[in-house]
Amino acid sequence: MADTVSASHILLMYEGSMRSTATRSKDEAQEQIKALKTEIDDGADFADLAKEHSDCPSGADGGALGTFGKGQMVKEFEDAAFSMEVGETSDVVETDFGYHLIQRTA
Repeated sequence: MADTVSASHILLMYEGSMRSTATRSKDEAQEQIKALKTEIDDGADFADLAKEHSDCPSGADGGALGTFGKGQMVKEFEDAAFSMEVGETSDVVETDFGYHLIQRTA
């Protein structure tokens, strides 16, 4: 298993999630992230969707988070990122920050 991975993500926060300024409900965020996953599965560009929808500042860069090692991300995020093949997009991953779609880029 790799010591580091590179990944991009789309984050949808909801009211009450960690560091959130979002006003959407948890249910609304979950519905929206599932719809984005369907768009990606149907061929939509991950980076374009990140720029348009992500609540993370990385969204401006297409969701790019760069390279990170174990212990640098919250456990749920890390587990997903390290379990994927390069080019693969995760199912919806929930963390204290909200709902993520993660795409492993290296």
